[in-house]
Amino acid sequence: MKEIFPEIPTIQYEGPDTKNPMAFRYYQADRKVGGKTMAEHLRFSMVFWHTMNGGGHDPFGTATAVRPWDSITDPMELARTKTRGIFELTTKLTIPFFCFHDRDVAPDGATLREANRNLDEIVGFMKELMQDYPTRLLWGTAQLFFHPRYMNGAATSPDPAIFAHAAGQVKKAMEVTRELGGLNYVFWGGREGYETMLNTDMGRELDNMGYFLQMARDYGKEIGFEGQLLIEPKPMEPTKHQYDTDTAAIWGFLQEYGLQDDFKLNIETNHATLAGHTIQHELHFARVKGILGSVDANQGDMLLGWDTDQFPTDLYVTSSMMYEILLNGGLHTGGLNFDAKVRRPSWRVEDLAQAHIVGMDAFARGLIAAQAMLEDGELPRFVEERYKGYRSDMGKRIADRSVTLADLEAWALDRTIDRPESGRQEYLESVVNRFL
Repeated sequence: MKEIFPEIPTIQYEGPDTKNPMAFRYYQADRKVGGKTMAEHLRFSMVFWHTMNGGGHDPFGTATAVRPWDSITDPMELARTKTRGIFELTTKLTIPFFCFHDRDVAPDGATLREANRNLDEIVGFMKELMQDYPTRLLWGTAQLFFHPRYMNGAATSPDPAIFAHAAGQVKKAMEVTRELGGLNYVFWGGREGYETMLNTDMGRELDNMGYFLQMARDYGKEIGFEGQLLIEPKPMEPTKHQYDTDTAAIWGFLQEYGLQDDFKLNIETNHATLAGHTIQHELHFARVKGILGSVDANQGDMLLGWDTDQFPTDLYVTSSMMYEILLNGGLHTGGLNFDAKVRRPSWRVEDLAQAHIVGMDAFARGLIAAQAMLEDGELPRFVEERYKGYRSDMGKRIADRSVTLADLEAWALDRTIDRPESGRQEYLESVVNRFL
């Protein structure tokens, strides 16, 4: 079969000193770190929407990228070519997984029935390719934000006809995710929110969104989908305010609608930035609440207030992420999904491969550093020591929830309470630097 990307070789590990842009410096799939291989820890995934469909568009300019399929005009032939492309490219990069929205991989239709027929044809083609390639589906999802019908949201639309269409689209997307052996299914409410309170019934929209997810959960069980259901937080953009703002907001939402046992989170680095948090904060909160499921691995530009979806290169960020992921016992059925796009001036086919290489190397280095920090033990020991007061005396009674306000007042009345021990932030940051 003719290659889609003949310019890109199978990428090999050549070590930190190589100057070959088509080689790994740090990522070795079979290298053991903390008892598991890098491949088992990192579980990389490639996205269909940016890697195959991204052309370098931005709000102020048209496409710049040159791609092997630029001359193809038939929509279904184009879809099949791009599908072959993602299986070939993931294999050359030893990326074990891919992800897609339904409308990424197959053309939409005038009706939902027509769109479903197109999707079924491409899904059948994917199943054929899976017999020849090792790539598997990390997660699927429905694209409920691009078409004009979704300008006011999908599950939160004021129009019940649009709510129904979105439900049908999710039903089909869950079916094909199961058919392809997908390990997870993601809900990203790109427009599930509002632009102005002047025309918004927030209570109805939240209730409808909760009901929508309850129906999806129930249908997944009905068809025997055994994968993990995931929600992806984002505070705004494209909608002014989105209801899935951050991990804490979703945690409260899940409990309100009885979904806390069925859903975990797919957390994106750039979305954490937009929410005013670090990605470590978002991963840590999800971890301690037991809802850390998967990660969309990218980064934003700190000087730009929008979702730039850059490939991850910041070693401080990747190290802090892997620290939380290791404490979580790994990502289990989730993965590190490169929801990232090459920069608009990076228009060559080779740039696609090199962007993934630098991202994979950045997480490999982050994994090595995070494992070393945990084995060294100084950071977790410091935290344990800082809270030692809760292991004895009144602190233990607080921890055991066996004390009242009156008890605490009586204990504190005649004591001199001075400042606590130093938090030593700067020193702890120097500890982290030792491992980078």
